[in-house]
Amino acid sequence: MNVSDGEIITRSLTDRAAFVEVYDRHERVVYRYTARRLGQTWADDITSETFMVAFSRRDDFVGDDARSWLLGIATTLMRRHVREEAKAWKGMLASDLAQIDVDQFDEADSRLDATGAVRKLGKALARLPSGDRDALLLHTFADLDYLGISRALSIPIGTVRSRLNRARRKLQQAIDPARGREMEEHRGRNLAAAPSTD
Repeated sequence: MNVSDGEIITRSLTDRAAFVEVYDRHERVVYRYTARRLGQTWADDITSETFMVAFSRRDDFVGDDARSWLLGIATTLMRRHVREEAKAWKGMLASDLAQIDVDQFDEADSRLDATGAVRKLGKALARLPSGDRDALLLHTFADLDYLGISRALSIPIGTVRSRLNRARRKLQQAIDPARGREMEEHRGRNLAAAPSTD
């Protein structure tokens, strides 16, 4: 029989060492999420700090699964490192350019196109409001569903939907401005049936 995170956390209130089980279950998920957002340089620190904060606030935890709660704590801690996150997105460009093999000229054009798209995406992500960016990256990097994001950020599911929708539209606009404008025009189109030609 599997013991829930909630039961382990409750037990840790009297047996502090029991909290190690929560760490063992979720450390890799928190680390991967923070590494993808800030890079490995900050991932160890943020992951450690996440579990320290969680341990100190364990009496406030409600529920069975601690994953969303822990990712919410990590997201809050990462807000302190926004500048490093922006540098990490810019670093994606340098990393892609370093992979171009000058002997493969046919592939060079497509890689440069991809590099341009990565640059646009990085800039667009950096310009998103932090709430929209957090929701999008929890969904993309941490594989949280709407309910998980809602719990991680302590916001209603409707707000999660709005933030994800807004973030996707803005990123689409940044990557392909013509398609983004076309999508926006379709959002405001008249949906009434066309007049009959009979």
